[in-house]
Amino acid sequence: MNLVRRALHLTTVHLSSDTRIFHKQAKTLAGAGYEVILVAQHEGDVEVEGIRIRGLRRPQNRLNRMLGLTWRAFRSARRERADVYQFHDPELLLAGLLLKLTTRAKVIYDVHEDVPEQVLTKHWIPRVLRRPVAVAVGLGEKLLAWGMDAVVVATEGIAERFVRLAPVVIRNYPSLSMLSCPASKEWARSPRRLIYVGGISWRRGAFEMVRALGYVARSSEVELTLVGKFEHADLEGRLAALAGWQHVRSTGWLPPEEVYQRLREADIGLVCLHPVPRYMVALPVKLFEYMAAGLPVIASDFPLWKEIVEGNQCGLCANPLDPQAIATAVEYLIAHPDEARRMGENGRQAVEEKYNWERESEKLLALYDKLLSR
Repeated sequence: MNLVRRALHLTTVHLSSDTRIFHKQAKTLAGAGYEVILVAQHEGDVEVEGIRIRGLRRPQNRLNRMLGLTWRAFRSARRERADVYQFHDPELLLAGLLLKLTTRAKVIYDVHEDVPEQVLTKHWIPRVLRRPVAVAVGLGEKLLAWGMDAVVVATEGIAERFVRLAPVVIRNYPSLSMLSCPASKEWARSPRRLIYVGGISWRRGAFEMVRALGYVARSSEVELTLVGKFEHADLEGRLAALAGWQHVRSTGWLPPEEVYQRLREADIGLVCLHPVPRYMVALPVKLFEYMAAGLPVIASDFPLWKEIVEGNQCGLCANPLDPQAIATAVEYLIAHPDEARRMGENGRQAVEEKYNWERESEKLLALYDKLLSR
């Protein structure tokens, strides 16, 4: 008799290589003895590091993803007859409910973002409709979430929306097994390498970061690497028109192992997101990846982020809407190399002790044990 439990993760939005889904949750479950299947965007069916991937073709447009791809994902997931289904996108809530109604499995809704707040920033929704659409989406999300066996959330802020469902907070902290010990920094070298990792958009501070380079006293001695995709096709051209762009390198999207190599080569990590409500209560993984890589960080001066950055003495906080304030923080770190080095060491220590996936993964395994013991 086969006693191996089967866990299936399901997403139509994220790629099969998604760090939170594949490299953290799926690998954790596989390491604990589960048979793990991932239904996600991928070319064909393959097995990667012991995890079976059931590939979904990339959708041609948003409507195709939300309708056709969702249905194909549901059918693929149901055929696997898993003991636990964990889905990662709000548009899969109906599919999750169908899995709950048509199987004997346990179903988990994993909430990565504050969805109603996310709707308020969608440029493709007419501005006048965003608020009512956000309210309707939020109500529908909560209603359907009641039909699940458990709700997992990435932050305490999101947990407040589902407080009556007793959500399990599993933070998206970096995995120490993926991030090796940081390389020693040569603070006398020039140029000093700044880095930003993640989606590139004006709300994530793209313009302020580039403009800040123009305010640095000796701008020829700094270089900013942008690692990620531009949100809009014309955004790179608009940034290129700024004076600071001559000190910028853009790599496009990179796989995790290449991102971590770039972090090892960098000196300072930037996370200067705008004061959008959902950002102000978020725990951006890039912040903790910078810390894990031993980089002093320059972060937005949100209360939550100040508590982390200043509380652990691992960087500086600045007004993300003020390029000159960001430049001043850069200049301070360059002018105080010993302090910058200590900040980097403090950040790495904080990740090793508190902000790591290895600690968070225990809550994921405990949740699975609890659900399957019922």
